[in-house]
Amino acid sequence: MGPPPEETQATRRRTQSRRRHLSADSPLLGGPLSSTAGAEEPRARPTSFDPLAAPLDIPRPADADARRGADHDIPEPRLLRDLIPRGDPSREVDDWGRSERVFQLVEPLLNFYYRYWFRVEADGVENVPADGGALLVSNHSGALPPDAPMIMQSIRNEHPSPRPLYMLGEHWFKGFPAVGMIANKIGLVPAHSANAQRLLRDEGRLVLVFPEGEKGSRKLYWQRYRLRRFGRGGFVKTAIRAGVPIVPVAVVGAEEAMPIFAHVPLLQRLTGLIYFPINHAFPHFGVAAGLMYLPAKFKIRFLEPISFDRYSPSDADDLELVQRLGEDVRQRIQTEVDRLVSERKSVWFG
Repeated sequence: MGPPPEETQATRRRTQSRRRHLSADSPLLGGPLSSTAGAEEPRARPTSFDPLAAPLDIPRPADADARRGADHDIPEPRLLRDLIPRGDPSREVDDWGRSERVFQLVEPLLNFYYRYWFRVEADGVENVPADGGALLVSNHSGALPPDAPMIMQSIRNEHPSPRPLYMLGEHWFKGFPAVGMIANKIGLVPAHSANAQRLLRDEGRLVLVFPEGEKGSRKLYWQRYRLRRFGRGGFVKTAIRAGVPIVPVAVVGAEEAMPIFAHVPLLQRLTGLIYFPINHAFPHFGVAAGLMYLPAKFKIRFLEPISFDRYSPSDADDLELVQRLGEDVRQRIQTEVDRLVSERKSVWFG
C-alpha cells in the first residue's frame, strides 16, 4: 500500500517549498560555487583552441587577444621558477625521470660508438653555454637516429663544463616499453610547451630539439642531407618566451650510419609503427638492427648562438617573425651541413 493521501500532499508541499529557494545560479543546479553567501568566485577563463597551433605553443586564455592592448599585463601561465627546488646532485633520479645510475650503465656503449665506431669529430662545442638555459636545434636523420646520443656525448666528453642534455622527443616514442624507458632514463622528455618552458626558463637546462621530427628520420637515402621544413617555428616561440638563445647544430654521418632504402606502407599499418623501413639490418635482424649501425664518420659542428634578447615574449605571437627566424636557423644549419659534406673525402674515414 502507498502512503496516506494527506502524507503525500505534505511531502509534495515541502518539496515545492524547497525548490522555490533554488535558482538557476544555485551550485546544486550547475551554478558557480561561492565561498560566502552572496559573493561568487570568478570562473576560470576558458582557453582558446587553435587547430594549427604547434606542440610547443603555450595555450592562452580566450580573451588574451582582447586584453593584449589593455593597461594591465597578461599574467604568465606558469610561474614555477620560485617554486621548483634547486637541483640536488646527490639524487639518482631527477624530476624528469633521468637516472644518473642508468646513464652511467649505458655510457660505456655510447662512448664506444662515440670514440671508436663513429669516431666523432666535434667542433665549436664551446658555443654551448656553460650555464643557464639554451635550446640546441639540429638536423635529424637515420631510421633509428643516432644523432641525439652523439650530440649528448660530445657535450659530456668535449665541453669544458659538461652538463646534462635533455632531448624533446615525440610522444609516440614513450609508447615503446623498452626503448621508451631507457630513453627517458638518459634524458628524453615528451615535447610539450610546459616541459620546454620549465626546462629552459625555470631550471636553466640544456635542451635538444629536432624541428624536422619524423620527416627527418624517415628520409630515403637519396634524400640525405636535404633538411625538411622546420614545422611552424614552435622552437623559436619556445626560445623567445623562455628568454634563451638557440645554438644551431649541424650533424653529418647519421644519414649513412642507418640509411633507409625503402618504406613498406602495408607493414607499417599492420605493425603500428610510424614507418616500416628497409635497410641493411631491418627487418631481417628484428630489434637487433637497433645496434647494427654502419661505421660512418661523424662530424658535429656547434654554430654560434642566436640571441633573442631584443624580442619580448609577446613577439612570439608574431607568426611572420617566427617563421622568418625559424627559416633563418634552418638555412644556417643547411649551409653548414653542405659545407661539411663537401669537405669530407670519404663517408667512412672523413
